[in-house]
Amino acid sequence: MSTILITGASGFIGRELARAMAERHEVICISRNDPETEGAWIQGNFGSSEDLAQLDGRSIDVVIHLGAVTATGTESDAIVVNSEGTRTMMRYMIDHGCRKFVMASSIALVGFQNTAFRPREVPIPDEHPCLDRHFYGFSKYLMEQITRHVQRQAPDIDVINLRLSSVAPDEKMTEPAEPEELPEWSIGHLAMMPLSEAVCAFSLAAEADPVPGVRIMNASSRKAWVSVPVAERLRGWWGDDVDLSHYEQPGHEYDSVFDVSRIEAEIGFVSEGPSSA
Repeated sequence: MSTILITGASGFIGRELARAMAERHEVICISRNDPETEGAWIQGNFGSSEDLAQLDGRSIDVVIHLGAVTATGTESDAIVVNSEGTRTMMRYMIDHGCRKFVMASSIALVGFQNTAFRPREVPIPDEHPCLDRHFYGFSKYLMEQITRHVQRQAPDIDVINLRLSSVAPDEKMTEPAEPEELPEWSIGHLAMMPLSEAVCAFSLAAEADPVPGVRIMNASSRKAWVSVPVAERLRGWWGDDVDLSHYEQPGHEYDSVFDVSRIEAEIGFVSEGPSSA
């Protein structure tokens, strides 16, 4: 049994993750609102040294960092909280002996929020560069860079940045709605995962044997959330701007828009996900 700290534990994913992890570990939650779980709750902001001081004297084995300003916030708040707040939290935890961090990054980091986005390649690799014109993806890119910076100074720590796909409640995973025109947040609509599988991804990452370094992993399903072949959908949006030949090979017509081979190989997470294929 490990002692696991979950930031942002009162959020959509955090609440369910805290309940699931508490079945096998001691879980401590830190969040501004009550996560309403049976484990210990510290009311506070993960980016505040004063609030983190409430953890003094506790031995934390793993941090699962879900706390963040989301796309509904402001650019200023997202950049400050998601980067500097993360740095503050990691510094405190490392100084108090924690050596494993699982961070909630996002597939939005690549920049698909804007209709001008075109990926360098598909399926999109784990370390695809940030091409974001919207503040949210850029703030997550800064968070990932913070983890690299901190790990260079503490080379024995293990950091897994999960670039998490869109997540919906299990009971609301209905048939995909496919817009005819290229929408904002385009391929975010094609990379859907039920909440229970997102919980599984974070759990497996937290429980995996530590590997010193920083790893980035796409956390999405093997199959795209589409009702037509992926090449057909993407060509309708992007024309010939992107090489779609992968999806024209037999057996790959409905593959994920994101490469998920690393997360499967390294922590054993496999999500078949929803698909009408």
